[in-house]
Amino acid sequence: MSRFRLQPTPTQERVLVEHCWHARFVWNLAVEQHAHWRPGRRAAPGFIEQCRQLTEARAANPWLAAGSVIVQQQALKDFTEAMANFFRRTHRRPTWRRRGRAEGFRIVAVKPGDVRRVSRKVGEVKVAKIGWVRFRWSRAVAEGVKSYRITCDRAGRWHIAFAVAPKPIAGPGAGAAVGVDRGVVVSAALSTGELLNAPTLRRPEKARLLRLQRKLARAQRGSNRRSKVKTAIAKLRARETDRRKDWVEKTSTYLARQFDVIAVENLKITNMTRSARGSRDVPGRGVRQKAGLNRGILANGWGLLVTRLEHKAPGRVVKVDPRYTSQRCSACGIVDREARESQAAFRCRSCGFAANADVNAALNIRHAAGHAVTARGGPPLGELMNREPQRDLLPVR
Repeated sequence: MSRFRLQPTPTQERVLVEHCWHARFVWNLAVEQHAHWRPGRRAAPGFIEQCRQLTEARAANPWLAAGSVIVQQQALKDFTEAMANFFRRTHRRPTWRRRGRAEGFRIVAVKPGDVRRVSRKVGEVKVAKIGWVRFRWSRAVAEGVKSYRITCDRAGRWHIAFAVAPKPIAGPGAGAAVGVDRGVVVSAALSTGELLNAPTLRRPEKARLLRLQRKLARAQRGSNRRSKVKTAIAKLRARETDRRKDWVEKTSTYLARQFDVIAVENLKITNMTRSARGSRDVPGRGVRQKAGLNRGILANGWGLLVTRLEHKAPGRVVKVDPRYTSQRCSACGIVDREARESQAAFRCRSCGFAANADVNAALNIRHAAGHAVTARGGPPLGELMNREPQRDLLPVR
Protein backbone atom coordinates (compact mmCIF):
# COMPACT_ATOMS: atom_id res chain seq x y z
CA MET A 1 0.00 0.00 0.00
CA SER A 2 1.09 3.57 -0.69
CA ARG A 3 0.34 5.64 2.43
CA PHE A 4 -0.17 9.40 2.58
CA ARG A 5 -0.67 11.87 5.43
CA LEU A 6 -4.29 12.97 5.63
CA GLN A 7 -5.00 16.62 6.46
CA PRO A 8 -8.67 16.91 7.55
CA THR A 9 -10.25 20.04 8.96
CA PRO A 10 -11.58 19.93 12.56
CA THR A 11 -15.13 19.39 11.26
CA GLN A 12 -14.01 16.61 8.94
CA GLU A 13 -11.96 15.02 11.72
CA ARG A 14 -15.04 14.71 13.92
CA VAL A 15 -16.86 12.81 11.17
CA LEU A 16 -13.81 10.60 10.59
CA VAL A 17 -13.77 9.75 14.29
CA GLU A 18 -17.46 8.79 14.10
CA HIS A 19 -16.73 6.54 11.10
CA CYS A 20 -14.01 4.82 13.13
CA TRP A 21 -16.40 4.38 16.07
CA HIS A 22 -19.11 2.86 13.88
CA ALA A 23 -16.67 0.52 12.12
CA ARG A 24 -15.29 -0.64 15.48
CA PHE A 25 -18.81 -1.09 16.91
CA VAL A 26 -19.99 -3.21 13.98
CA TRP A 27 -16.79 -5.26 13.96
CA ASN A 28 -17.05 -6.01 17.70
CA LEU A 29 -20.68 -7.06 17.30
CA ALA A 30 -19.61 -9.56 14.64
CA VAL A 31 -16.85 -10.84 16.92
CA GLU A 32 -19.37 -11.30 19.74
CA GLN A 33 -21.75 -13.22 17.48
CA HIS A 34 -19.03 -15.68 16.49
CA ALA A 35 -17.80 -15.96 20.09
CA HIS A 36 -21.11 -17.59 21.09
CA TRP A 37 -20.66 -20.47 18.64
CA ARG A 38 -19.83 -23.88 20.07
CA PRO A 39 -19.85 -27.36 18.49
CA GLY A 40 -23.46 -28.44 18.24
CA ARG A 41 -24.92 -24.94 18.04
CA ARG A 42 -26.20 -23.20 14.94
CA ALA A 43 -23.58 -21.52 12.80
CA ALA A 44 -22.97 -17.82 13.29
CA PRO A 45 -24.75 -15.53 10.79
CA GLY A 46 -23.00 -14.89 7.50
CA PHE A 47 -22.42 -11.61 5.67
CA ILE A 48 -25.88 -11.41 4.09
CA GLU A 49 -27.65 -12.05 7.39
CA GLN A 50 -25.41 -9.58 9.19
CA CYS A 51 -26.23 -6.90 6.61
CA ARG A 52 -29.96 -7.52 7.21
CA GLN A 53 -29.40 -7.21 10.96
CA LEU A 54 -27.40 -4.02 10.39
CA THR A 55 -30.37 -2.52 8.52
CA GLU A 56 -32.63 -3.28 11.48
CA ALA A 57 -30.08 -1.82 13.92
CA ARG A 58 -29.81 1.39 11.89
CA ALA A 59 -33.60 1.74 11.91
CA ALA A 60 -33.70 1.31 15.69
CA ASN A 61 -30.70 3.51 16.55
CA PRO A 62 -30.61 7.03 15.06
CA TRP A 63 -26.95 7.54 16.08
CA LEU A 64 -25.96 4.52 14.00
CA ALA A 65 -28.18 5.58 11.07
CA ALA A 66 -26.43 8.97 11.05
CA GLY A 67 -23.22 7.22 10.03
CA SER A 68 -22.25 5.88 6.63
CA VAL A 69 -23.77 2.54 5.69
CA ILE A 70 -20.84 2.04 3.31
CA VAL A 71 -18.36 2.17 6.17
CA GLN A 72 -20.44 -0.13 8.38
CA GLN A 73 -21.12 -2.74 5.69
CA GLN A 74 -17.48 -2.75 4.69
CA ALA A 75 -16.52 -3.49 8.31
CA LEU A 76 -18.75 -6.58 8.13
CA LYS A 77 -17.21 -7.53 4.80
CA ASP A 78 -13.71 -7.21 6.24
CA PHE A 79 -14.71 -9.37 9.19
CA THR A 80 -16.06 -12.05 6.86
CA GLU A 81 -12.78 -12.06 4.96
CA ALA A 82 -10.83 -12.22 8.22
CA MET A 83 -12.81 -15.26 9.33
CA ALA A 84 -12.22 -16.92 5.96
CA ASN A 85 -8.49 -16.34 6.36
CA PHE A 86 -8.69 -17.84 9.84
CA PHE A 87 -10.37 -21.00 8.56
CA ARG A 88 -7.78 -21.21 5.78
CA ARG A 89 -5.15 -21.11 8.57
CA THR A 90 -3.30 -18.19 7.04
CA HIS A 91 -4.20 -15.65 9.75
CA ARG A 92 -5.17 -15.58 13.39
CA ARG A 93 -8.76 -15.41 14.60
CA PRO A 94 -10.24 -11.88 14.48
CA THR A 95 -10.29 -10.26 17.92
CA TRP A 96 -11.89 -7.25 19.57
CA ARG A 97 -10.97 -3.78 18.43
CA ARG A 98 -10.10 -1.41 21.24
CA ARG A 99 -10.59 2.33 21.30
CA GLY A 100 -7.43 4.17 20.34
CA ARG A 101 -5.82 1.10 18.75
CA ALA A 102 -6.03 0.23 15.06
CA GLU A 103 -8.67 2.89 14.52
CA GLY A 104 -9.76 3.09 10.90
CA PHE A 105 -12.19 2.10 8.17
CA ARG A 106 -12.04 1.02 4.55
CA ILE A 107 -13.78 2.31 1.43
CA VAL A 108 -14.08 0.16 -1.72
CA ALA A 109 -15.40 0.72 -5.24
CA VAL A 110 -13.36 3.89 -5.60
CA LYS A 111 -13.99 5.65 -8.91
CA PRO A 112 -11.23 7.31 -10.96
CA GLY A 113 -12.62 10.76 -10.16
CA ASP A 114 -12.62 10.17 -6.39
CA VAL A 115 -8.90 11.00 -6.13
CA ARG A 116 -7.53 14.18 -7.65
CA ARG A 117 -4.51 16.43 -7.40
CA VAL A 118 -5.00 20.02 -6.29
CA SER A 119 -1.44 21.37 -6.35
CA ARG A 120 2.12 20.12 -6.39
CA LYS A 121 1.97 18.85 -2.79
CA VAL A 122 -1.76 18.62 -2.10
CA GLY A 123 -4.31 16.04 -3.22
CA GLU A 124 -7.94 15.34 -2.38
CA VAL A 125 -9.97 12.19 -1.85
CA LYS A 126 -13.74 11.83 -1.64
CA VAL A 127 -14.94 10.24 1.61
CA ALA A 128 -18.50 9.14 2.33
CA LYS A 129 -20.58 11.61 4.41
CA ILE A 130 -17.70 14.12 4.31
CA GLY A 131 -16.80 15.03 0.76
CA TRP A 132 -13.34 16.06 -0.33
CA VAL A 133 -10.57 15.63 2.24
CA ARG A 134 -7.06 16.84 1.57
CA PHE A 135 -3.90 14.76 1.90
CA ARG A 136 -0.22 15.44 1.35
CA TRP A 137 0.78 14.51 -2.20
CA SER A 138 4.25 13.22 -1.31
CA ARG A 139 4.43 10.98 -4.39
CA ALA A 140 2.23 10.03 -7.31
CA VAL A 141 -0.86 7.94 -6.55
CA ALA A 142 -0.77 4.72 -8.55
CA GLU A 143 -3.36 4.30 -11.26
CA GLY A 144 -6.16 1.80 -10.90
CA VAL A 145 -6.94 2.46 -7.24
CA LYS A 146 -9.98 0.41 -6.21
CA SER A 147 -10.01 0.93 -2.45
CA TYR A 148 -8.36 2.84 0.34
CA ARG A 149 -8.15 2.69 4.12
CA ILE A 150 -8.12 5.66 6.48
CA THR A 151 -6.44 5.15 9.85
CA CYS A 152 -5.61 7.15 12.96
CA ASP A 153 -2.62 6.18 15.08
CA ARG A 154 -2.12 6.73 18.81
CA ALA A 155 -0.37 10.01 18.14
CA GLY A 156 -3.56 11.40 16.56
CA ARG A 157 -2.20 11.41 12.99
CA TRP A 158 -4.51 10.52 10.12
CA HIS A 159 -3.27 8.54 7.13
CA ILE A 160 -4.80 7.22 3.94
CA ALA A 161 -3.44 4.10 2.22
CA PHE A 162 -4.41 3.26 -1.35
CA ALA A 163 -4.49 -0.48 -2.06
CA VAL A 164 -2.56 -1.05 -5.27
CA ALA A 165 -0.35 -4.04 -5.96
CA PRO A 166 3.10 -2.55 -6.67
CA LYS A 167 5.28 -3.87 -9.45
CA PRO A 168 8.26 -5.97 -8.32
CA ILE A 169 11.74 -4.50 -8.59
CA ALA A 170 13.90 -6.10 -11.26
CA GLY A 171 17.27 -7.45 -10.19
CA PRO A 172 20.57 -6.76 -11.96
CA GLY A 173 20.46 -10.09 -13.81
CA ALA A 174 24.13 -10.88 -13.18
CA GLY A 175 23.53 -13.73 -10.74
CA ALA A 176 24.71 -11.74 -7.72
CA ALA A 177 23.69 -13.15 -4.34
CA VAL A 178 23.88 -11.81 -0.82
CA GLY A 179 23.38 -13.20 2.66
CA VAL A 180 21.64 -11.07 5.28
CA ASP A 181 22.20 -11.74 8.98
CA ARG A 182 19.74 -9.92 11.23
CA GLY A 183 20.87 -9.01 14.72
CA VAL A 184 20.21 -6.81 17.71
CA VAL A 185 23.44 -4.77 17.85
CA VAL A 186 23.74 -4.69 14.04
CA SER A 187 20.32 -4.63 12.39
CA ALA A 188 21.47 -6.26 9.14
CA ALA A 189 24.94 -7.52 8.24
CA LEU A 190 25.52 -8.34 4.57
CA SER A 191 27.89 -10.95 3.21
CA THR A 192 29.57 -8.13 1.27
CA GLY A 193 30.83 -6.72 4.58
CA GLU A 194 28.29 -3.91 4.97
CA LEU A 195 26.81 -3.32 8.42
CA LEU A 196 23.40 -1.62 8.39
CA ASN A 197 21.67 -0.23 11.47
CA ALA A 198 18.05 0.79 11.80
CA PRO A 199 17.69 4.32 13.20
CA THR A 200 16.10 4.75 16.59
CA LEU A 201 15.41 7.58 18.99
CA ARG A 202 18.30 9.94 19.67
CA ARG A 203 19.75 10.31 23.14
CA PRO A 204 17.74 13.47 24.07
CA GLU A 205 14.57 11.79 22.77
CA LYS A 206 15.24 8.68 24.86
CA ALA A 207 15.77 10.85 27.94
CA ARG A 208 12.49 12.67 27.28
CA LEU A 209 10.70 9.34 26.78
CA LEU A 210 11.99 8.14 30.14
CA ARG A 211 10.77 11.31 31.85
CA LEU A 212 7.35 10.94 30.24
CA GLN A 213 7.08 7.31 31.31
CA ARG A 214 7.84 8.27 34.90
CA LYS A 215 5.31 11.07 34.68
CA LEU A 216 2.75 8.61 33.33
CA ALA A 217 3.30 6.31 36.29
CA ARG A 218 2.45 9.16 38.69
CA ALA A 219 -0.61 10.39 36.77
CA GLN A 220 -4.06 9.40 37.97
CA ARG A 221 -5.96 7.05 35.69
CA GLY A 222 -8.68 8.77 33.71
CA SER A 223 -7.27 12.28 34.23
CA ASN A 224 -6.61 14.79 31.48
CA ARG A 225 -2.97 14.96 32.52
CA ARG A 226 -2.56 11.23 31.93
CA SER A 227 -4.18 11.54 28.49
CA LYS A 228 -1.76 14.31 27.48
CA VAL A 229 1.24 12.31 28.66
CA LYS A 230 0.08 9.24 26.75
CA THR A 231 -0.27 11.35 23.59
CA ALA A 232 3.25 12.74 24.03
CA ILE A 233 4.64 9.22 24.45
CA ALA A 234 2.72 8.06 21.39
CA LYS A 235 4.25 10.83 19.30
CA LEU A 236 7.77 9.75 20.27
CA ARG A 237 6.94 6.11 19.55
CA ALA A 238 5.45 7.07 16.20
CA ARG A 239 8.62 8.97 15.33
CA GLU A 240 10.69 5.88 16.07
CA THR A 241 8.36 3.67 14.03
CA ASP A 242 8.47 6.03 11.05
CA ARG A 243 12.26 6.01 11.06
CA ARG A 244 12.37 2.22 11.23
CA LYS A 245 9.87 1.82 8.39
CA ASP A 246 11.74 4.33 6.26
CA TRP A 247 14.99 2.40 6.84
CA VAL A 248 13.29 -0.89 5.94
CA GLU A 249 11.91 0.55 2.70
CA LYS A 250 15.26 1.96 1.62
CA THR A 251 17.21 -1.15 2.62
CA SER A 252 14.81 -3.57 0.93
CA THR A 253 14.82 -1.50 -2.26
CA TYR A 254 18.62 -1.41 -2.26
CA LEU A 255 18.90 -5.19 -1.83
CA ALA A 256 16.24 -5.91 -4.47
CA ARG A 257 18.06 -3.75 -7.03
CA GLN A 258 21.61 -4.89 -6.31
CA PHE A 259 21.19 -8.67 -5.94
CA ASP A 260 19.35 -11.43 -7.77
CA VAL A 261 19.25 -13.82 -4.80
CA ILE A 262 18.72 -12.59 -1.23
CA ALA A 263 19.30 -15.17 1.50
CA VAL A 264 17.90 -14.75 5.01
CA GLU A 265 17.48 -16.99 8.01
CA ASN A 266 14.12 -18.69 8.45
CA LEU A 267 13.42 -17.31 11.91
CA LYS A 268 10.20 -17.76 13.91
CA ILE A 269 10.11 -14.20 15.22
CA THR A 270 6.78 -14.63 17.00
CA ASN A 271 8.19 -17.49 19.04
CA MET A 272 11.48 -15.69 19.63
CA THR A 273 9.77 -12.60 21.07
CA ARG A 274 7.39 -14.52 23.31
CA SER A 275 7.47 -13.47 26.95
CA ALA A 276 9.45 -15.53 29.46
CA ARG A 277 7.41 -14.33 32.43
CA GLY A 278 5.85 -17.73 33.10
CA SER A 279 3.09 -18.20 35.67
CA ARG A 280 2.74 -17.54 39.38
CA ASP A 281 3.39 -21.19 40.19
CA VAL A 282 6.22 -21.60 37.67
CA PRO A 283 7.88 -18.19 37.25
CA GLY A 284 10.23 -17.62 34.35
CA ARG A 285 13.98 -17.11 34.50
CA GLY A 286 15.85 -14.09 33.18
CA VAL A 287 12.61 -12.24 32.50
CA ARG A 288 14.15 -8.76 32.38
CA GLN A 289 16.95 -9.91 30.07
CA LYS A 290 14.47 -11.67 27.80
CA ALA A 291 12.25 -8.59 27.70
CA GLY A 292 15.23 -6.48 26.63
CA LEU A 293 16.08 -8.98 23.90
CA ASN A 294 12.49 -8.92 22.67
CA ARG A 295 12.54 -5.12 22.48
CA GLY A 296 15.81 -5.24 20.54
CA ILE A 297 14.44 -7.73 18.02
CA LEU A 298 11.27 -5.73 17.43
CA ALA A 299 13.12 -2.40 17.27
CA ASN A 300 15.30 -3.68 14.40
CA GLY A 301 12.37 -4.66 12.19
CA TRP A 302 13.41 -8.25 11.47
CA GLY A 303 10.04 -9.40 10.20
CA LEU A 304 9.17 -6.24 8.28
CA LEU A 305 12.46 -6.32 6.37
CA VAL A 306 11.87 -9.85 5.06
CA THR A 307 8.22 -9.11 4.30
CA ARG A 308 9.11 -6.09 2.17
CA LEU A 309 11.87 -8.07 0.45
CA GLU A 310 9.34 -10.72 -0.54
CA HIS A 311 7.06 -7.98 -1.88
CA LYS A 312 9.75 -6.24 -3.92
CA ALA A 313 11.74 -9.31 -5.00
CA PRO A 314 9.20 -12.16 -5.25
CA GLY A 315 10.80 -15.53 -5.89
CA ARG A 316 14.30 -14.22 -5.19
CA VAL A 317 14.26 -14.46 -1.37
CA VAL A 318 15.67 -17.74 -0.05
CA LYS A 319 15.11 -18.73 3.58
CA VAL A 320 17.73 -21.07 5.04
CA ASP A 321 18.10 -23.07 8.24
CA PRO A 322 19.46 -20.70 10.92
CA ARG A 323 21.24 -23.41 12.95
CA TYR A 324 25.00 -22.91 13.47
CA THR A 325 25.20 -19.93 11.10
CA SER A 326 26.90 -17.87 13.83
CA GLN A 327 29.24 -20.70 14.95
CA ARG A 328 30.39 -22.08 11.59
CA CYS A 329 33.51 -20.78 9.89
CA SER A 330 32.64 -19.52 6.43
CA ALA A 331 36.13 -20.41 5.15
CA CYS A 332 36.61 -24.04 6.25
CA GLY A 333 33.16 -25.08 7.47
CA ILE A 334 34.20 -26.05 11.00
CA VAL A 335 31.52 -25.47 13.66
CA ASP A 336 33.02 -24.27 16.92
CA ARG A 337 31.10 -22.29 19.50
CA GLU A 338 34.35 -21.05 21.03
CA ALA A 339 35.36 -19.38 17.75
CA ARG A 340 33.11 -16.42 18.46
CA GLU A 341 35.31 -14.44 20.83
CA SER A 342 32.79 -11.65 21.38
CA GLN A 343 29.66 -10.17 19.88
CA ALA A 344 31.60 -8.66 16.98
CA ALA A 345 34.73 -10.86 16.69
CA PHE A 346 34.97 -14.29 15.06
CA ARG A 347 38.24 -16.22 14.81
CA CYS A 348 38.38 -19.82 13.62
CA ARG A 349 40.70 -21.97 15.75
CA SER A 350 41.12 -24.44 12.88
CA CYS A 351 42.14 -22.34 9.86
CA GLY A 352 42.78 -18.96 11.52
CA PHE A 353 40.09 -17.13 9.53
CA ALA A 354 39.06 -13.91 11.31
CA ALA A 355 36.21 -11.56 10.44
CA ASN A 356 33.28 -9.69 11.91
CA ALA A 357 31.01 -12.25 13.53
CA ASP A 358 27.86 -10.94 11.84
CA VAL A 359 29.54 -10.83 8.42
CA ASN A 360 30.76 -14.39 8.90
CA ALA A 361 27.18 -15.46 9.69
CA ALA A 362 25.96 -13.63 6.57
CA LEU A 363 28.52 -15.54 4.47
CA ASN A 364 27.25 -18.83 5.90
CA ILE A 365 23.69 -17.82 5.06
CA ARG A 366 24.75 -17.04 1.51
CA HIS A 367 26.50 -20.41 1.17
CA ALA A 368 23.49 -22.26 2.56
CA ALA A 369 21.18 -20.49 0.12
CA GLY A 370 23.38 -21.63 -2.77
CA HIS A 371 23.08 -25.25 -1.70
CA ALA A 372 19.31 -24.87 -1.29
CA VAL A 373 18.84 -23.44 -4.78
CA THR A 374 20.99 -26.17 -6.34
CA ALA A 375 19.01 -28.86 -4.50
CA ARG A 376 15.78 -27.46 -5.98
CA GLY A 377 17.16 -27.74 -9.48
CA GLY A 378 18.24 -24.14 -9.90
CA PRO A 379 21.33 -22.82 -11.70
CA PRO A 380 24.76 -24.16 -10.73
CA LEU A 381 26.15 -22.83 -7.49
CA GLY A 382 29.20 -21.30 -9.14
CA GLU A 383 27.08 -19.26 -11.54
CA LEU A 384 24.57 -18.24 -8.91
CA MET A 385 26.98 -17.24 -6.19
CA ASN A 386 29.81 -16.04 -8.42
CA ARG A 387 32.26 -17.98 -6.31
CA GLU A 388 33.68 -21.50 -5.93
CA PRO A 389 31.42 -24.07 -4.27
CA GLN A 390 31.93 -24.51 -0.55
CA ARG A 391 33.68 -27.69 0.53
CA ASP A 392 31.74 -30.33 2.42
CA LEU A 393 30.97 -29.22 5.94
CA LEU A 394 32.89 -31.02 8.64
CA PRO A 395 31.14 -32.48 11.70
CA VAL A 396 30.46 -30.37 14.75
CA ARG A 397 33.22 -30.28 17.34
